[in-house]
Amino acid sequence: MDTRINEITIRYRPKLKAEHWPKISSSSLAAQVVFENWDHNTIAVYESFKILLLNNSNKVKGIYQISHGGITGTLVDLRLLFAVALKSLSVALILVHNHPSGTLRPSEADKNLTRKIKSAADFLDIKILDHLILIPTGEYYSFADEGIL
Repeated sequence: MDTRINEITIRYRPKLKAEHWPKISSSSLAAQVVFENWDHNTIAVYESFKILLLNNSNKVKGIYQISHGGITGTLVDLRLLFAVALKSLSVALILVHNHPSGTLRPSEADKNLTRKIKSAADFLDIKILDHLILIPTGEYYSFADEGIL
């Protein structure tokens, strides 16, 4: 019997040298980095969910958009989120999503999703350092700063 299967390759190719990666030391710096790299033509239009991928020194390896959805929500597939985190060999994440409405308070769905992601991350030894909510003006809400992470 001739059995053939697909070969799977996992690859992460950083384009910038590590010395150029921004180091995250506060929620305000994380929010600034993400906001500067957000498409300002869409931040007030639809909700998106992104992750900041960090190394052990809290330097940003990259930003990855997990999903984008409608005006009031977006679906997050944890399998995709952790596939990216594991593929990039990240040891910590900062979760980020926007509220096009300009509301800075997290919904119960936001809190539940954060708990679910944190639980899975704990199992994989990946730290969830924060979950930020951005609004179109650049203001943000930090789960860590508010003590609800």
